[in-house]
Amino acid sequence: MKVTKAKGRVEEFLPEKIVVAVVKSGGSPAVAREIASEVEQVFKGRESVASSEIRSEVLNRLKSKDPNAYAGWLEFDKKRGKK
Repeated sequence: MKVTKAKGRVEEFLPEKIVVAVVKSGGSPAVAREIASEVEQVFKGRESVASSEIRSEVLNRLKSKDPNAYAGWLEFDKKRGKK
């Protein structure tokens, strides 16, 4: 599956990127792997997906599984000027 980034670049979907992002937000590796696996299943069978769709799925799951890591993710986004 291919991922189309916000600026149009296309790259291969790598679940490990989700794991790294969740852990950097303060989530445990176990929760991060669980979310990555769930998100991968959501988009299974699609040829391509927008990075914004992946982000939305990750954040929805992170909010319920680890609210502190969710807040950490949003704080990081705020520092980067992302909404």
